[in-house]
Amino acid sequence: MHEERKSRGTSPNKVWAIVLAALCLATPARADRNALWSLVHCQCVPRQLAGEVPPKPCDQVSLAPSENDGTAMFKDQVGIAQMLAIPTRKVTGIEDAFLLSPDAPNYFAAAWTDGRAHFEAYLKAVTLREQVSVTVNSVYNRSQDQLHLHVSCLRADVAQALVAYAPSLDETWRVMTVELNGRKYWARRLDGDVISVSPFQLLADGIEGARKNMGLWTLAVAGATFADKPGFVLLADHAELSAGGHAEDIQDHTCAIISRDKQ
Repeated sequence: MHEERKSRGTSPNKVWAIVLAALCLATPARADRNALWSLVHCQCVPRQLAGEVPPKPCDQVSLAPSENDGTAMFKDQVGIAQMLAIPTRKVTGIEDAFLLSPDAPNYFAAAWTDGRAHFEAYLKAVTLREQVSVTVNSVYNRSQDQLHLHVSCLRADVAQALVAYAPSLDETWRVMTVELNGRKYWARRLDGDVISVSPFQLLADGIEGARKNMGLWTLAVAGATFADKPGFVLLADHAELSAGGHAEDIQDHTCAIISRDKQ
């Protein structure tokens, strides 16, 4: 009776991980602006494919349904808990046309759920939604040419201002009548406990001229509560060479808003 023999070879995922790592080593060193892309593409993804948990230096890599749809979570060196949510495909930044395509994953949703979970683990505290934000900087005010979303605490004064301002928001983008850390942002509300619609798409569709010049804009999403219902405040600012375009300015990576007795 013929007995089928099982292969004892290396799994396809491990083979691909080895090939990918070799290709990265064979690639000439790039400028520092590609450091995040190299970190995710050459280290985190191969280790995830090889079955390493966690796929260091990342805390998490999700590749479902494929590598082109995934997001990596990486603890930034700046701040006590700041997380970066980074696509596992090459996406240069907010100006990348892929972000407005029907196939684009909702990176803000991944940052808010998975990124926030790791953020709280490093923080050693459970946060209120009004204390947390996710930001993306403009093309003129970023250090990397790979999209990365900053998950961190809001500045205490910004959080207080948004709580007071939230009742005046609806689903239309309007320039705020108050400043947040010296800037008047465009703002609108988004209802729900999770980020159900891509803020990139809402910006492109909601503010005149934004779609043609997405790279000149910065975006932020802050947790909010509207009449006892969970939601989000979406913030956008137009880039300027002297100021603006840097929504990360409304965040505080020291998380002073979180009481130390909760850590």
